[in-house]
Amino acid sequence: MKILLVSPEYPDSFWSFKHALEFVPGKETTHPPLGLLTVAAMLPDEWEKKVVDLNITPLTDEDMAWADYVFIGAMYAQKASAEEVIDRCRAAGVKIVAGGPYFTSNDDDFERVDHLVLNESEITLPSFLANLENGRAEHVYRSDAFADLHETPVPAYELLDMDKYISMSVQFSRGCPFDCDFCDITKLNGRRPRTKTKEQILTELENIYRLGWRAGVFFVDDNLIGNRRLLKDEILPAVREWMEERNHPFSFLTQVSIDLADDDELLDSMYRAGFDGVFIGVETPSDEGLIECGKTPNKGRDMVEAVKKIQGYGFQVQGGFIVGFDSDGPNIFQRQIEFIQKSNIVVAMVGLLNALHGTKLYNRLKKENRLSDATTGDNTDFSTNIVPKMPLEKLEEGYNYLVKTIYSPKYYYGRLTRYLKDHKVKVGKAKRFRWTHLSAFAKSALLLGII
Repeated sequence: MKILLVSPEYPDSFWSFKHALEFVPGKETTHPPLGLLTVAAMLPDEWEKKVVDLNITPLTDEDMAWADYVFIGAMYAQKASAEEVIDRCRAAGVKIVAGGPYFTSNDDDFERVDHLVLNESEITLPSFLANLENGRAEHVYRSDAFADLHETPVPAYELLDMDKYISMSVQFSRGCPFDCDFCDITKLNGRRPRTKTKEQILTELENIYRLGWRAGVFFVDDNLIGNRRLLKDEILPAVREWMEERNHPFSFLTQVSIDLADDDELLDSMYRAGFDGVFIGVETPSDEGLIECGKTPNKGRDMVEAVKKIQGYGFQVQGGFIVGFDSDGPNIFQRQIEFIQKSNIVVAMVGLLNALHGTKLYNRLKKENRLSDATTGDNTDFSTNIVPKMPLEKLEEGYNYLVKTIYSPKYYYGRLTRYLKDHKVKVGKAKRFRWTHLSAFAKSALLLGII
């Protein structure tokens, strides 16, 4: 059996970093399709497998002619590209197997797909493979159960052209203890974080190390600190020792909730293990907005000080922000600008509120008859599927002003300069010099600073 695993293209927006990548020689995209690589590792060893990441290379007619099945894995932001792949596969007469968050949340819309293997592949894929072998493969496979990550195989990183990526990806846990109404993580992965063992994590790190990787690694967890005790007692000490034995070949980035700032021991342990960047869903400086969306870890705290404390431990903090809550007034755009500038968050992803299918927000707005077209999945493309309380024209105008302001030279370089001035590499953390960083800096200085 010949299996072509296709990762659809991300839209030309914050999700792709397409224009920033122009400054990094040889790199075509940010992160590999970890879900597809995990699925590939679950397929029979004797099957031939090939990965086509459309963020790097196009899907050719020859690729489809070679394949017995095309496996598509997609997130919501890859929606448009996924639809194009489906159309091409149908035209070429090749059978399609689809899964991942986009298809799991919207399976009723995909009659054109031969087989939908939904939810977590550790549970649903074996049933599909068994039925396929017996010639009785069904259209839809789904499960309400959550997988035991102790059974998750090492992703098939060897199928990648690793040199084309900015970062590799690994996963320690799935699930998030918080339940924000706009987020579909708890619907897909649950609120109780499920984890891999330290042996699994070290095996995955060793695997990509042996394949020659010497750069960033993204822990793609919904919230890495969901199980703090296991992280502090077992995972981080083991990763730190592994890193020290190999002269710190990687630097780690992950996603966390802002209450990381409450745990000095965890902050120190993460940094010493090799983490130097975290993405935090700040969402809004408005208490009313935080209450509205159920962002419990952010409520009742000085978030600027929390961000600065995390930065003080040696982390670059990236932030996610949202405008379009019902409680947002006309001053929300300026308040967001002021927060981003005061906190010196250099990389700020600001998006319009969208309602993903199946979330609490979606269900509420559906009852209120306040949903328009289906969301594009790209919260940064100036579109929303919500009928907002603020006049839509004012919301779009304010969003445009916000984004243009924070990424104007004065504002962007202002907070970048302040961040660099305050940033210190803490004692006990080795930093590897990387030529790609120097070449990217030189190219950006030439193109942006001179030309």
